[in-house]
Amino acid sequence: MTKGAREPSLSTMNDGRVLMSWTEPQGDSFVVKVAISDGTEWSRPQTVVERNDLFVNWADFPSAIALEDGSLVAHWLRANGDDDYFYDINIAFSQDEGVTWSTPIIPHDDRSQRQHGFATLLPNDGGGFSVIWLDGQSYDTYTSQDVADNAMQLRMRKFSADSSMGEDLLLDARTCTCCQTSAAVTGDNELLVVYRDRSLEEIRDISIVRETSQGWSTPQPVSIDGWNIEGCPVNGPAIDTVDGNSAVAWFTAANDIPKVKVAFSSDDGITFAKALEIDTSAPSGRVDVIQLKDGSALVTWVKQTVQGEAILICAVKPQEGCVRPEVVAISPSGRTVGFPRMTLGNEGVFIAWTEPTNPSVTQPRGGTTIRTVLARTEELK
Repeated sequence: MTKGAREPSLSTMNDGRVLMSWTEPQGDSFVVKVAISDGTEWSRPQTVVERNDLFVNWADFPSAIALEDGSLVAHWLRANGDDDYFYDINIAFSQDEGVTWSTPIIPHDDRSQRQHGFATLLPNDGGGFSVIWLDGQSYDTYTSQDVADNAMQLRMRKFSADSSMGEDLLLDARTCTCCQTSAAVTGDNELLVVYRDRSLEEIRDISIVRETSQGWSTPQPVSIDGWNIEGCPVNGPAIDTVDGNSAVAWFTAANDIPKVKVAFSSDDGITFAKALEIDTSAPSGRVDVIQLKDGSALVTWVKQTVQGEAILICAVKPQEGCVRPEVVAISPSGRTVGFPRMTLGNEGVFIAWTEPTNPSVTQPRGGTTIRTVLARTEELK
């Protein structure tokens, strides 16, 4: 991958190929690119957008998905004010696998100079897609944090197959400030969204909301950790679902004990079994999850080791937990691998992450590139 490439995101297309997006510097600007892998090689990278006002951040980064008809949808972040964290979500469409892109649109109604980010894009049945994001229209960091309405919101909007927009909906009026959102679609085409919630007492556990034929549910905890923390830990959850089974992975440091946890559901996310603790040896979190058809789930996370920052993966079973964690990669440079992403394609499990590179003449402080690996699911069990 190109020098300077960073913050990869992965998704699986309908035909089983894998779509990756990432960000890289381009002169005085930044560029968002996409490429597609058939399991043997990556296609030529295509440019989604190049601007000098992109918001580029290690935790809040672009993504891309493919819809039923093969068209691509990408999102990125663009500054909308002078503050470091004033930015909007932009979305564009491509009908030719990323060669050309439509004029971008903003999915949120709010146009205030506030934060709008941590978006999740997800294809819908019928050829459209949903976008879920954290919206700062009511959040002011300079006023009292004890007021319930002064908080980030979880919002969503649906797009139909012809790209027309549905209603901008509020799902939760008080959420954590800067943790990633995650979503999945059940076999009954119900949308599940997980995120880090925030109570007035500053309990920041993982909640789930569900779209049903009667509308959206009220937020419910996936598990009660009781993590009391004054600031955002920048460590969102991940969810995946298949054939009625769902898995949610997340990080918590309740009672000052860092843990990675997984909770399983056998009823499409309506109820969850008691959470399993899969790493209690001071992990850093930054999880991802794939629900497998046999009821187990693949989970990745990051932790600091004596050798450096390690990416781990484990096949987690509902009755046994994580029996044999494996190291995917270790970065010994003292700089971060970011948020490793994972998806299941035709050829197996793709994993991508930001890899720090050694100092050079052009990058005396060291740079970044993107590394990907392909693993067979049977090798991970």
